[in-house]
Amino acid sequence: MRTVSKRALLSALCVVVIAAVVLVVIVTFDKTQYRNAQYGFYVSLPSTWKGYSVIDQTWTGYTNGPNGQVASEHGPEILIRHPAWTTKDPRQDIPVMVFTLAQWNAIQQEKFYISAAPIGPSELGRNSTYVFGLPPRYNYAYITGWEEVDKILQGHSFHAF
Repeated sequence: MRTVSKRALLSALCVVVIAAVVLVVIVTFDKTQYRNAQYGFYVSLPSTWKGYSVIDQTWTGYTNGPNGQVASEHGPEILIRHPAWTTKDPRQDIPVMVFTLAQWNAIQQEKFYISAAPIGPSELGRNSTYVFGLPPRYNYAYITGWEEVDKILQGHSFHAF
């Protein structure tokens, strides 16, 4: 067995450290970001999302009244849309529902619901004013890009401030 000199080992270690630093810098600066100062959150996106668009919608919450469903709550829902999205070939959006703290507590207590799904929204994050939620079954249509959106959201890309 050949003995490796300390100098050769140190040189190899320096090369590995420099390569790791370069990779971190490239990955850090290769990100696209959607930032929403109004509600206080941002989403880090892969560079393939550069040129994304944003669609502002409203979610509606319902309660059961004597004559059926009654719209009882409303709030913003922001869709971050992939730049390759077209009407002929839609892609999975990144939906972010914005709840006040009181609305979030009410939905957790099942005082209203937002879909026919037997589950409520899942929490993406929160700040001192809002809770950010992911609609239940948002990706159950399995349209193009749903796996990528799932990977983005599972990769801790959502940050509230």
